[in-house]
Amino acid sequence: MAKAIKKQVLGRGLSALLNDPKPDFSSESSPGPQALAGQIVSLELDLIQTNPFQPRTHFNETALKELAASIKELGVIQPITVRKTSDNGFQLVSGERRFRASKLIGLKHIPAYIRTANDQELLEMALVENIQRQDLDPIEIALSYQRLIEEINLTQEALSDRVGKERSTVTNYLRLLKLDPIIQTGIRDGYISMGHGRALISVASHEQQLAIYRKIIKDHLSVREVEALVRVLDDSSASPKRSKSKNTADYQTEQNNLKDYLSSPVRISSKPNGSGQILISFKNKDELDHVLKRIKSED
Repeated sequence: MAKAIKKQVLGRGLSALLNDPKPDFSSESSPGPQALAGQIVSLELDLIQTNPFQPRTHFNETALKELAASIKELGVIQPITVRKTSDNGFQLVSGERRFRASKLIGLKHIPAYIRTANDQELLEMALVENIQRQDLDPIEIALSYQRLIEEINLTQEALSDRVGKERSTVTNYLRLLKLDPIIQTGIRDGYISMGHGRALISVASHEQQLAIYRKIIKDHLSVREVEALVRVLDDSSASPKRSKSKNTADYQTEQNNLKDYLSSPVRISSKPNGSGQILISFKNKDELDHVLKRIKSED
């Protein structure tokens, strides 16, 4: 008997702590967004709409069923976050997996934290919250970064601060979006890694990218093997004049490392006598200041 009671309490999860009666949000006299902000209440799942700004496009069915089994046993441990809409409904801010899993096992109510947010704030919260998760694929992360830059008007510097990542890390993800869409899909589906994708970015032709992509899958090439293959491709396409001197392909690793560290395009070239130059490009004063700051940090 004691075990049964304990299981019943555990199975209620966070709902066991919510002793207030379930509020009625169906009437016109229901509380407004400001009155509800900051509260945790038990909401009807049917009143909640999914987030239209959700960056996650794929939900693993197996993982979702495992979460549903956990919720059935222990209840919802962490409340979802919602905002109140004008039609007396609610919209998810975060927690869509918990929301889906709860519906999967037929729950009628779910603990929810209510906060106020406009569309831009909702988009930013959804993107940043999901970026922090470990199970997003590299392309989903890259698309989330791109949306934050374009729709929230963030610079790469501001974005790196907002998501707690190095600017070079943000840049590496964004560069993946330059790949052919078929290759992006291959990264999303796990056929190749982000490292493979980064090695292919320097190949300008999408046809050549796809040819190497098919070879990666067919021959199970490692990232290092792909980098070597791309260097050979660069060498074969170099002009006769450049072939007389040591060209940038010979410095590909150093060039990529420097580019990642400075978060700016870098070109290294040398002459037969061993002398050469490093060319660092920048688009504006902010990027120049960032490059100089990174260089000075090595002093």
